[in-house]
Amino acid sequence: MRRFTGSALAAVLVGLPLVSALPAAAQAPPASEWTLEALFRRNVGTRETQTTAFPPHKIVDNIWYVGTESLASFLVTTPQGHILINSSYEANVPVILSSVATLGFKVSDIKIVLGSHAHGDHMEGDAAVKLATNAQVMAMQEDVPALERMKPGGKPHPIDRILKDGDTVTLGGTTLTARLTPGHTRGNTTWTMKATENGRTLDVVIIGSVGVNPGFVLVNNKDNPTIADEYRRAFAVLRSLPCDVPLASHPAMYNMSEKFKRHGSSPNPYIDPAGYIRELDTVEKVFNDTIAAQQKAAVK
Repeated sequence: MRRFTGSALAAVLVGLPLVSALPAAAQAPPASEWTLEALFRRNVGTRETQTTAFPPHKIVDNIWYVGTESLASFLVTTPQGHILINSSYEANVPVILSSVATLGFKVSDIKIVLGSHAHGDHMEGDAAVKLATNAQVMAMQEDVPALERMKPGGKPHPIDRILKDGDTVTLGGTTLTARLTPGHTRGNTTWTMKATENGRTLDVVIIGSVGVNPGFVLVNNKDNPTIADEYRRAFAVLRSLPCDVPLASHPAMYNMSEKFKRHGSSPNPYIDPAGYIRELDTVEKVFNDTIAAQQKAAVK
């Protein structure tokens, strides 16, 4: 398996992918067939898919998609204003805000900005969104050091409220709960909330990420000796969560493009509890395979 150097991985995370996206026919092999690099390519996509708006649309209840083809951003609307989850790259902020307006919502009504984890493709745009909306930016405490180093154009990263595992964020009668699911980053955050459709209450889970990127060191990691245990904690937390509507920081993680083809149909294609389990099975297998390979290499 080809490994990325630290600089090459950094290039990917700032929007310069070094590998091409998977062809459409290869989007969903069985969990047993995924490799680390294939899963990474599926999620991250290409520079074009990272920056091209996906048609903004309603997912369920008051949850809307406003992201790009391969980087997910969500708008949670309420009578007292709206919550944006994942500002993406700073360069994508105009794309996201345009999608918000296309749906008929006022950009100025965005009151809170949340994020999934401290990588540039998900939270670099926080400062730009705050500048455009004066929204309150909130982040998990374990990710604060990494976010403070994230200064696009030299702008300091705004953090108005530091969150801890289990904290809630409430606006206009809607409550989201922050669940710490570390590993991918120290403060990787999975958001949970309730939604209603046809009188049925649904559990929504917005996965931060539990993927292992090429170049991640899981064995004998001097910078984070507990990284493997953090990943295991994340998988345990995610498997404990009830989930009817799985969403995630990358739309491929919940097969958005295929579900969107059935958008508006009944039953709602985004209600997919089995898909949630399949994704966890796939990513956890890749994690375990990567651990095994690195352990084998470490004893040579």
